[in-house]
Amino acid sequence: MDATLQNKLYSADTALAVADEAAKLPEATGDARAFRDLILAKLTYAVGKDPIVARDHDWLRAVSLALRDHIVDRWMATTRGVYRMGGKRVYYLSLEFLIGRLLKDGLNNMNLLNTAREALASVGVDLDMIAEMEPDAALGNGGLGRLAACFMESMATVGVAAYGYGIRYENGLFRQNIVDGWQTESPENWLANGNPWEFPRREVAYEIGFGGAVEATEGWDGSAVHAWKPGETILGVAHDTPAVGWRGNRVNTLRLWSARSLDPISLDAFNAGDHVGALAERNRAESISRVLYPADSTPAGQELRLRQEYFFTSASLQDIVRRHMQQYRDIRTFANKAAIQLNDTHPAIAVAELMRILIDIHALSWSDAFTITRDTISYTNHTLLPEALETWPVPLIERLLPRHMQIIYAINARVLSEARSSGASDAMIAAVSIIDESHGRRVRMGNLAFVGSHKVNGVSALHSNLMKETVFKDLNTLFPGRITNKTNGITPRRWLMTANPGLTTLLRETIGDGYLDNAEKLVALERFAKDAAFQDSFATIKHANKARLAKLIQQSVGLRVDPSALFDVQIKRIHEYKRQLLNILETVALYNAIRAHPEKDWVPRVKIFAGKAAASYTAAKYVIKLINDVARVVNADPAVRNLLKVVFLPNYNVSLAETVIPAANLSEQISTAGMEASGTGNMKFGLNGALTIGTLDGANVEMLEHVGADNIFIFGLKAGEVEQRRQSARNPGDTIAASHALAEVLDAVESGVFSPTDPERHKGTVQTLRTSDWFLVTDDFDAYTAMQRKIDALWVDGPAWNEKAILNVARMGWFSSDRTIREYSDEIWGVPTLPV
Repeated sequence: MDATLQNKLYSADTALAVADEAAKLPEATGDARAFRDLILAKLTYAVGKDPIVARDHDWLRAVSLALRDHIVDRWMATTRGVYRMGGKRVYYLSLEFLIGRLLKDGLNNMNLLNTAREALASVGVDLDMIAEMEPDAALGNGGLGRLAACFMESMATVGVAAYGYGIRYENGLFRQNIVDGWQTESPENWLANGNPWEFPRREVAYEIGFGGAVEATEGWDGSAVHAWKPGETILGVAHDTPAVGWRGNRVNTLRLWSARSLDPISLDAFNAGDHVGALAERNRAESISRVLYPADSTPAGQELRLRQEYFFTSASLQDIVRRHMQQYRDIRTFANKAAIQLNDTHPAIAVAELMRILIDIHALSWSDAFTITRDTISYTNHTLLPEALETWPVPLIERLLPRHMQIIYAINARVLSEARSSGASDAMIAAVSIIDESHGRRVRMGNLAFVGSHKVNGVSALHSNLMKETVFKDLNTLFPGRITNKTNGITPRRWLMTANPGLTTLLRETIGDGYLDNAEKLVALERFAKDAAFQDSFATIKHANKARLAKLIQQSVGLRVDPSALFDVQIKRIHEYKRQLLNILETVALYNAIRAHPEKDWVPRVKIFAGKAAASYTAAKYVIKLINDVARVVNADPAVRNLLKVVFLPNYNVSLAETVIPAANLSEQISTAGMEASGTGNMKFGLNGALTIGTLDGANVEMLEHVGADNIFIFGLKAGEVEQRRQSARNPGDTIAASHALAEVLDAVESGVFSPTDPERHKGTVQTLRTSDWFLVTDDFDAYTAMQRKIDALWVDGPAWNEKAILNVARMGWFSSDRTIREYSDEIWGVPTLPV
């Protein structure tokens, strides 16, 4: 039998085996009394509190543990089914998993949300109130980590046996505070009060080495045998979190690694009086899993980032290989039983590490090891920005990972030999090389991941096509057919059912429950888009969500906003290519126009921003300051008559997004065309009934195709036009001079109108726009402004606006991460999924 077919049959049997195990369990749904009794038992015997004196945080832990019991039953059933039948597993390696809060998400997926609410109400506890106390699992920065979280949930939902692997950061991405309009960072200690969802696995610990030297000896057949003798060794210790699929039919595992020292304290140093130095090795080891994305602007920061990446990759691969050998005993069948997906370049060192394990530990030949490595690994690229494609100095890798550098050189030699034999030019050979010789010798991790993978995917149609034309043009020529597309998706369980229960209930009452299992059945909503009664219900729910957000805004920043105004939202990582700057400059233009023409019927707007700038990203931090400077002036100006408000919400995270997105009327997706790989915020907003203003960038292109040109506001230069403008002898000053509104805005910002105590503050930002403007803010300004006025005109026609918003909801089902995972499974991983 063909090996691929055989594997799929085994995997199909595995899915059935898991279903069989799950069928043996009682339904997770139960009466509220039984669940209440379980909560009370946990409160008493696990938390150690009498209900009479229990605080809100005690109830939170008790209900979390009660839910966890139900989840563990399904988790065990899933594991038993997988081991009983064998088959291929998927291993998803990601430096980020932005999973957010897990209580409500787990209750929803286990069909226990209403049961828990009723159970807690019977003892005088409000589920929604205590759920707000759960800390966000701050294990990611933005879209990359949130995508990984959606994928974990969808893999469990569609029946893929999977492990996620990452780092258990003690302090996740920093907590953002806004002090006098400036971003400041403080630790996000999300584990301070424990984590009820995780299970420490002390027995699952692997040694990870750094430094040292490589010893070469002669094997029995005369070939060289290499042995790496690390100079430093630490432990990676596993912590498991169950990842629950929809209806709890499958529960997969998210395994996160904590770094530990082999020797927690040097007694000799301690007894000699060096009490600080005695802990030096422990601190050095544990720093690896202490903070997400430490600043890499210094050599020490770069070294820590590389140590983090190798640490979790090595621990994960050792675990995967150990599991395979324990079950199958034959390393040569590894690629038939394991599919390893690299989420961006952070785990790209996996190519060299897997080669090291196969050659040095399992004594495979180079050829066999590389074939297995390539057939096992696939790589997801998330960026076209050259500066975001990781490179590491060769001396740094030689010092930290000497054996891996040898393997990288050997892989590169074979790649360059293949390129030379195909007739490649010197320029092409330089482009495909894993070693960049042009700016100091550096290892290109994107190239390493590409040549070590059997498939390389982009995350939207535009992005995947541009990969072939830009960053991987020459590698695509050398290895045609390796690049494929897998447009991102979002889980509707988190981003509709949990985040927007009002709309979820309305949809169920209107089109039935089918969309809960297959989001593409939302299309049945189309026939209600013009229905006046449905529009009224839809608008009522949107207004309630906006009122909830308005309350949060007042609590957070002390500003009153009107829920009947147009809520215009841009929430995402602060970056120049995402162009929050374009948004705030247009806001200033609108402010000027309202003051200049008070006689016009202006549409009331609330401009809502949120997002974090990387700690060392100065330009992005100045954008945050400008937004807050503009907000301070606009919000206090009586001439505006409350027609315009500007809000920057601090400490953007998953939980904040779950409140903001259902309340949005307008979604800002305005990146410079050709620079956003995909975006998933655009999908979340559309699913919750917001209209999109955006460029033809990333997944906006596919959103245009699915929702229709009449139901999305597309403006600005296309990707090809952006490239042409950049290559031309354009002068941004000419563009500015041709736009009276833009010139007025830039003059105001530059002269200190919004920073009277420091008139020089924003001159650097404006001068960049006047002289270079790489992100083409000035080129798109007038088109963006004109589109915003078209949006004003539509807003005043309530039925027309609601019709378009409803059609967006109806046509967003294709953007479910379930669909994305099914495509990965069928076309990259070679594993089946459960029927839709």
